[in-house]
Amino acid sequence: MHNVTIYSTPSCHFCHAAKEFFNENKIAFTEHDVASDLEKRTEMIEMTGQMGVPVIKIDDDITVGFDEDHIKQLLGV
Repeated sequence: MHNVTIYSTPSCHFCHAAKEFFNENKIAFTEHDVASDLEKRTEMIEMTGQMGVPVIKIDDDITVGFDEDHIKQLLGV
């Protein structure tokens, strides 16, 4: 079981695609809306050094953007 966290915004197309991917593959994730949660936005910026979303953290790996191939490799899907 992987620990998956997605930092996203409601208007981000790639954020929606990432969440659909995890839902379709029945992979649980925690979502943080960085448009409305200043604390999580600050956490995301400190973690990545940028403001782009989605930021997907799988265990200790941080992926900026929805790189489906990389995510599949990390999850063994």
